[in-house]
Amino acid sequence: MSARIRRPAGAAGLTRLLCLVAVVAAVGLLPWLSGRDPALTVLRARSAEQEPTKEALDAVRRDLGLDAGPLSLLGDWAGGLVRGDFGTSWVSGTEVLPSVLSGLQVSLALMGAALAVAVLLACALVAPVLVRGRASAGAFAAMLAAVPEFLLATLVLLAFGVWLGWLPTSGWVGPQYMVLPALALAVPAGGLLGRLVADALPAVLEERWAELWRGAGVSRARISAAALRRVLPPLVPQFGMVAVGLTGGAVAVETVFAVPGIGRTALGAAKSQDLPLLQGAVLALLALGLLAGALAALVRRRLLGPALRDAGLALPPLRPVRTPAAIPVTLFAGLAVTIGWGLLRDPYAVNTTARLAAPSWAHPLGTDGLGRDVLARLGHGAASTVGTAAAVCLLSLLVGLALGFLPGVAAGAADLANALPPVIVGILVAAAAGPGTGGAALAVALISWPPLAAHAAALVQEVRASSFLTAQRAIGAPPVWILTRHVLPSVAAPVARHALLRLPGIALALAALGFLGLGAQPPAPEWGLLLDESRAYVERAPWAALAPAVALALLAGLAVSGASYAQGRGMRKERRGSRVTRPVRKEAPVGAGV
Repeated sequence: MSARIRRPAGAAGLTRLLCLVAVVAAVGLLPWLSGRDPALTVLRARSAEQEPTKEALDAVRRDLGLDAGPLSLLGDWAGGLVRGDFGTSWVSGTEVLPSVLSGLQVSLALMGAALAVAVLLACALVAPVLVRGRASAGAFAAMLAAVPEFLLATLVLLAFGVWLGWLPTSGWVGPQYMVLPALALAVPAGGLLGRLVADALPAVLEERWAELWRGAGVSRARISAAALRRVLPPLVPQFGMVAVGLTGGAVAVETVFAVPGIGRTALGAAKSQDLPLLQGAVLALLALGLLAGALAALVRRRLLGPALRDAGLALPPLRPVRTPAAIPVTLFAGLAVTIGWGLLRDPYAVNTTARLAAPSWAHPLGTDGLGRDVLARLGHGAASTVGTAAAVCLLSLLVGLALGFLPGVAAGAADLANALPPVIVGILVAAAAGPGTGGAALAVALISWPPLAAHAAALVQEVRASSFLTAQRAIGAPPVWILTRHVLPSVAAPVARHALLRLPGIALALAALGFLGLGAQPPAPEWGLLLDESRAYVERAPWAALAPAVALALLAGLAVSGASYAQGRGMRKERRGSRVTRPVRKEAPVGAGV
């Protein structure tokens, strides 16, 4: 038995190590993998007037060591890392390490402030549960967790920075410059943390030990503290995922508020093709994510103690938010009507005489900086945003189903994929292949499969252990027959529903990459790109920014309400099935992100 347990764990550890080495190697080979000529980038940075002749480009390649081949390039870069040498910036000509450390210091301060605010928000969401003994803010917490950081950053900048003028909107000079960025980072994280704890506490407070303590006259404060101590160990890995999410969200937030952090440094380096600076910044972000996961594992081990370290403590799954069917239907109908209306208009027609026009009957949502109809661009942008998300969902579904039959191998790769936010992967893909819709789709697909693979693996294990498969084997059914006629059909349908529920979240991830300039490029009417383009004139024409912002907010609401309604419906089916002793298929838990 122990050998069977160690083998998957060893496979997972080996896969985790191999994936980490592959990611680091890909970062080291960025100058070779890049679709652009690094020598041309460096030549233009050094002397914009010099002609890019073959002799000049060859001289730059020799100077940078780009003519030595990929293996030599990777070896020199890795050797420099061991010596603490991150190389020299191709654009500025300065050492990379000081720039990375400077940006990392700013980002750590921002993430620390955001984490503190997130914990306070989570405490506010959990407090009613400790007082009343039941969750009361599940829907509100779920909505907060679903709002993407780049969208929230734009909204708080508009509300508190532009319209009210209470706080500065850009820069990093004093503590007041930290408030809005930290708030934009903290709200989704705090909503997720609060919901995780608030949903787990009611079941813990109903356990036998809590009843005995109440009967013995133990104070409510002491019982609450013990319940929190009981809840935290199984949830600590999720807390680590929240910290990893902060590293990805920081890229968008630092860009919106012009904060000179490591995320903005990485994004700027990718756009300018300053690959040595990009390599150092990405390694710093990757190290932050891995460190967060390692600290979460260490804290969990300390909380469990030696007696429970191997077994852990199980908690019930997230309770579905009570969502009437009318809510997702209404949200979907609103989006569908807006998109359908916009599809009847021309999204590329330029009318400079109607630049930044206010909403009117001719232009129901106003016009943008080139006089293009915002409603038309919003409608046509849905095709690229949601259509690309559907393709990513299908690819993730196929990968998840395949890896569901290899849980030991998939576990190690999933750990590393979970430590890489979509923005970081998008930066790497954009640096290698250039920004575009295909690159953004690839970046999201590379990290969106782990939840589907975990769901598939659980279902495969359950189906293989069922009695009817034992009977099939006993009568001599071949393994291929059992796989194709019994196992795969039983697994594919629930995992496909799970993938469909993640469609809005994947669309939001693609919009985030478009907002950062890593996805669709102008003049494409992609939603994230629309929001980014409108920031230049947000004070004069806020409606141009509000239109894609509201559409993305509706998409986030649809993600939460649709997933919650579907899970609640699945749990009701499961209860009905258990009453008549019929086997049921497990539905996917409601989760955050992609």
